[in-house]
Formats: sequence, structure tokens, C-alpha cells
Amino acid sequence: MSFSLDEVAFDASGLVPVIVQDVKTKTVLMLGYANKQTLQETIELGQLVFFSRSRNSRWHKGETSGNFLQLEEISFDCDRDSVLALVTPLGPTCHQGSDSCFGDH
Repeated sequence: MSFSLDEVAFDASGLVPVIVQDVKTKTVLMLGYANKQTLQETIELGQLVFFSRSRNSRWHKGETSGNFLQLEEISFDCDRDSVLALVTPLGPTCHQGSDSCFGDH
């Protein structure tokens, strides 16, 4: 699927949810949010960049920990109001040290 930022249906706050899934295991790793700028940066950089709602700022996943999420493929759903990012995780995804933010911690 080709991906165009102009086709993404951002919400009233200018954000879109990004579901992050391991390209090999298909495990859902996390859910984050992106605005148009961070989504563009993700595509250009080849690593996931989010917009942190709690900090109200850009967040390059792995910038501090080194646990980057290498982008392999990106697409959106049928309504174009959520994004699926298939990634290769370069270390644990969860800040608590787990591979996934979902499940037992």
C-alpha cells in the first residue's frame, strides 16, 4: 500500500493513533500518537517518532534508551484515521523493560 500523509485523517487535535507491531512476530508492541510533522519525520528517518500527549512535544522512540523502532512498513486503516507501523524493535519497547507494552509486567 502506498502511503500519503495527505490522506491521513488526523483528529481535531491534529493527531492520529499509531499501532506498532513487530514485523516478524506480529506482536503488538505499543500504541502511540503522531501529528503530521512526526509522521513525516518517521517516514524520512526510518524510525518511529511520536507526539507525546503527556509532554506535549515530539518524542523519538529510543532517543534516550537506545531502543529504537526501525520502520519496515507503514499503512493506514480503511477510514484512514489510524496508522499501522510494522517495525523491527532494537531492544525492549516498553519503558518497563518488556518487549511489548501490552501483557504482564
